[in-house]
Formats: sequence, structure tokens, C-alpha cells
Amino acid sequence: MVEKKTATEEKNLSRRDFLRNTGILAGGAVLGTGLLAGCSDSAAQTAAPPLVEQTWDYEADVVIIGLGGAGASAAIEAHDAGAQVLVIEKQAEKTHYPNTRMSGGVWHNPDPMGDRAARVEYIKAMMSGENIPWKNEGEQEHVSGAMAEMFADGIMDVENFLMTQAPDLDSAGMAPGGEASFPMFPKFKEAKYGKTINTRYKDFQNADDNVPAYEQPKEQKSAGEAFYWALVEEGIKGKRPEIQILFSTPAKKLIQGENGEIHGVIATQGDKEIKVKAKRAVVLSSGGYEYNLPMRRAFLEGPGVTGWGFYGSPDNTGDGIEMAILVGAGLVKVAKAASRIESAFPHGKNWDEKGLKMGSNTSVTSSKNSVIVDNFGKRYTDEHIITDSTRPYRYQFYKEAVHYDLLTMNYPRIPSWIIFDETRRASSPVVGTSGSTVGYGFLPWSKDNLDAIERGWILKADTLEELAAKIKADPENRELIDTQTLIDNVKKFNEYCAAGTDKDFGRTPATMGPVEKPPFYAMKLYPGGPNTKGGIDANAKREALDWNAKPIPRLYTAGEISSVFKFTYQAGGNLTECIVCGRVAGKNAAGQTPWS
Repeated sequence: MVEKKTATEEKNLSRRDFLRNTGILAGGAVLGTGLLAGCSDSAAQTAAPPLVEQTWDYEADVVIIGLGGAGASAAIEAHDAGAQVLVIEKQAEKTHYPNTRMSGGVWHNPDPMGDRAARVEYIKAMMSGENIPWKNEGEQEHVSGAMAEMFADGIMDVENFLMTQAPDLDSAGMAPGGEASFPMFPKFKEAKYGKTINTRYKDFQNADDNVPAYEQPKEQKSAGEAFYWALVEEGIKGKRPEIQILFSTPAKKLIQGENGEIHGVIATQGDKEIKVKAKRAVVLSSGGYEYNLPMRRAFLEGPGVTGWGFYGSPDNTGDGIEMAILVGAGLVKVAKAASRIESAFPHGKNWDEKGLKMGSNTSVTSSKNSVIVDNFGKRYTDEHIITDSTRPYRYQFYKEAVHYDLLTMNYPRIPSWIIFDETRRASSPVVGTSGSTVGYGFLPWSKDNLDAIERGWILKADTLEELAAKIKADPENRELIDTQTLIDNVKKFNEYCAAGTDKDFGRTPATMGPVEKPPFYAMKLYPGGPNTKGGIDANAKREALDWNAKPIPRLYTAGEISSVFKFTYQAGGNLTECIVCGRVAGKNAAGQTPWS
């Protein structure tokens, strides 16, 4: 029996129902109303009225929403702290492909000989840039200092944590090595921040390239597949089978008590609605909003719906962000994304249902016999920046792609076009096939690229003049292409290739090769990448915060839904924070006193 609500509660519920029914609370559109942005304590409470539930289908001390790397780490840590743990996962067990699993498996592993204080400064620079004199973005003083301190300590135990779950991992692949991405940041040298090579099992060299990563035996797994396997298959299912996982169970709403505490979750199993009691706390780790249409429209720069592509899980639809908003959570730097410029195609359920293209990790962007131009046919960048791991800019390249031409009031680089020749077409796939959306079967792709040509995803022509005509006929070009501009830019690039020097943009000579052998090809590129990073505001304890930076009682968060990397991103940052922040969230959630 549900307890009778007070008149105030009835009024608040009616108000929220009105807001939802009129679309004000749909997805990210809530911020446009001004109802929650910068609201007072009383306004926040009105926006998220208390709900009291007395009947429960499931109970646990700690309830985790989302089973990627962050959710798995939180579940392990909460369990080891003595809590009964239940995980709610949207995807089916058989096709459980979170971003963690589809990733490259890279994470950060600083040299233990580095200076801790320097490590804190370097991390703080990545997170917010508050300690960089020449930077003017920051604006996270309420959390950045403590967050960097927490991260600087937690990161030093990531390797041990992984090896504890999966002793068969290849330690050589996780040894500190290489330099960090941002030599201009404070204490770069002293921090010895570094980066890892890969997460992998000891027999990874013998993996069969013709077998999908998710079907390879454990001993031959590498990249995100190995990272995921270590945490979920070994860390939870193997070592902690008492952690209950409810697959095929999308979470829909957080249940909030009279004092604002989070008491549980409403989810669905098939056509049935279930209520899950969280006696101590809930941890939100359900991923970003890559495939949430209204949130993309509200938050992403430029044409957020049609002009972006993401190559992570197509089930990342911002559910946790919306649930958090409805209980008064604040948002921060929501437009941030770990993004470059990638191909994206009209394919999959999100295209059919929402008109959102599916992205792919696009390896062709800085390969020989290819060049990138804007909608006018003009080259505008050193293409190697997009994939060069030795330079810090690659996961910020989307800023170049969303360039706005003030005089024409246009986004000339959305889409951009990669132009390549037959030599490049025949050499290898122009998208990544071992992981990401192709590797996990979300996008079809043949190794010779011919299937994509037949589908019209890659344009083909015998001459550059004919190719320009086909580009012009594409509605997304908006008839902007100038044939002579395209011809001249390709010709100039070929001359630079012959000379071995790119006089315009300084592209790395080893990546240069002329675009000269017909037929010629063109493929669209969009700002995008593996995931979004902006979302729920949270502190070093991983408590979700309201708009006044006050913790929402019994609500914690970790992963890309509340990424700590709000200024810039070094490759591997997301997996690093999955473990570091997931463990903190799980431990603190387990440390709460049960509310009943």
C-alpha cells in the first residue's frame, strides 16, 4: 500500500506531470526553461517532489544503474565493503556491449616514481584547467581541487585492481610507459603521468583476426574486450557471484523520499514495472547521451542531431541524466565530448527511430592517399592531428569540425569530406573493424570497402570533376562544393606529397601519399567519437550534486555520465575514471547507514 500523499506533495506531483506532458522535462530541454538552472533550494525541491514507495520487487544495500566499467568497479567495491549489491542493466546479457567493451582498452598508469603533488596539478589541468594561467574556461572550483587529489591517489591502484580481478592479464601491456599528452600543462615532467599500451591477456598475439573480439577465448582477448572481461566476467561473475545482475531491465526513474534522499529505482522488465529498493544508496553509471535526440539538440555544438556521429554503444541514450535531472541534479559542461571527426552512416535502430546516424572509428583520416576538405572542397587541417597519439589535440579536433563561419552563418565543415583514391580503397578498410560499431556487428563493412560503396556511404567517380558533382548532389553538401577548388586542393596536396613537405599545414610526411589513381572516392566525416563527457555534476566523493552544488542524499555517480575530464581528454581517460571514480562511488555508497 502506498502512503497517502500530503497536499503539498500532490501539488508538486501535479506540477511535474504538467511539465512532463508539455515536453518541458523531456531530455535536455529542461535547461531551456530556466526552471532548474541556477534555482534555489526550494525551487529544486519543487522540481523534484518526494515520492514514497512501500512495496518493493527487489531490495539491496547498493543499487548500481549500468554495467560498464564504472558500474562494475562500483559493484565490486561496494560488495567488498560488505554491502549487498544489485545491478540494473538495460542491455540483454547475450548482447551486453557497453562502451567499455567496445573501447580500445587504454587507461592511464603514471610512473610511481613521479611526484604526487605534480601528478595532482597535471590531473587538475586536464579536468578543469583552473591551474593554467592562460586558460579561461575552468569554472569548477567547487570540485576540481578535491577531485584531482582523489584521482591522483586512486589512479595508482588501477593496475593492481585489474590484476586482482584477472591475474592472467598481461602485466607488460599495463606497465607505465610513454609520455602524457599535454607537455604544456603544469608539472608535466615531474608528474611522469604517462599512458598505457593496452589491456590484454597473455596470449593476445595469437588472436584470430577473422574472429570477432567478443567471440575470442579469454586468453586471446585484448583492448576493451579484455578490460570488460576482467571486471565483469571475472571480477563479478567469477569472483562475486552473489552480486545480482538484472539484465534487460532499463531503469526509468529514481525514487525520492520526503527529505530528498534517493530510496530506490523504478525500472521495467518487458511490460512489467518493477521497484527496486536501495537501502543505502544508488550509483548512476549508465553512460552518456550519444543517442538521445533532444539532449543532442540541446547540448551539442552546431547541428547536434544531424551533424554528429558516435561510435560507442547505441544504447547510450542519456537515461541516467534525465533521471538525475528529475530529482534536482545539476549539470556541468554538458557539451563536452571525447570527439574528433569520424564517419557516420544512416543505419541501425537509432537511425530508423530518431534519425541519428551511427558512427564508426575512422582509421582513414590520416592515412596515405587521402586528404580532407570542407564542403567547398578546401583543405583546412593537418589530417594527422586527428589520430596522432603523440599530440594532445586529437580528442579536441571536433572543435575544428564545428567551426562557424560568421560571414556566411554556416558550418562549412559539417560534414567534411575525405577524398581518397583507388590505392587507398584497395589497401585496407577505411574504418576500424576490430572494435567499435563494426567490430560488434552494429555496422556492416567489408574489408575491401565495396559494400559501403554499394550502399552509397562512399561516393565513387572516375574523375575529380565527376566526384565533385556527386558531392554537390548530396543534400548535406547544400550545393556548396566548388569543383575547381576541389581539383586545385587535391593537386596542391599531391605536389606537397612529391616534395615531402606540407607547406600549408605541416602534415607528418610519413602519412602523406598522393590522391592520384582513379577511381576517386569521397566519404562524409562528422564531429564525433566514442562518447559524450558532460553530464551530472559530482564531487570527489562522487556524490551527485544539485544546482547549488549540494549533494543529493544517497545518490552517487561515475563514468562518462559524470566524467571528470571537463576541459580536455587524454586517450584512455574514460576507462581510468571508470575504475577510479567507480570504486569511490561504490565504497561511499556502501558506507551509508540504511534508511530503513
